[in-house]
Amino acid sequence: MSSCSHEHHNALHGVHDHPNVAQRLAEAESLCSSTGARLTPLRKEVLELILNATGPMGAYDLLAKIKSESDRPAAPPTVYRTLDFLLEKGLIHRLTSINAYIPCCHPRGGHQAAFLICTECKSVKEASAQGLLQQLDELSASDHFTAHHSIIEISGICQQCNKS
Repeated sequence: MSSCSHEHHNALHGVHDHPNVAQRLAEAESLCSSTGARLTPLRKEVLELILNATGPMGAYDLLAKIKSESDRPAAPPTVYRTLDFLLEKGLIHRLTSINAYIPCCHPRGGHQAAFLICTECKSVKEASAQGLLQQLDELSASDHFTAHHSIIEISGICQQCNKS
């Protein structure tokens, strides 16, 4: 299942460079139903907010948006459960270094990515990290360590901010 053309599948690209939100929401619904899960109205609303954002969104940013746009504001635990569901389904990524959420460009099982995060403008670029994660798995295995999750985040200054 892909949310966009595969021409940049392994290439470095901006995570917010996929403008067709309606198509991505439809694909998310299809992905959920194929696993026996439901994209409830709140789950869909949170995913839509993340897809429409121009940069990474924190949980409290999401809560504030839901409160301002909804007559039924969601409680923090509900939003966190919703984020956990979207993470589990591979529809979003959590950037631990900045404690924020971004859309996944290629929602599917086993998808592993590396992220370049600009500390100036907060833009995020994603690329496949299969080779890097293979090396990390080998490192873990060499010490009989069982890794549950790896995320590769590189902080720095992007090309645009470097020029200014």
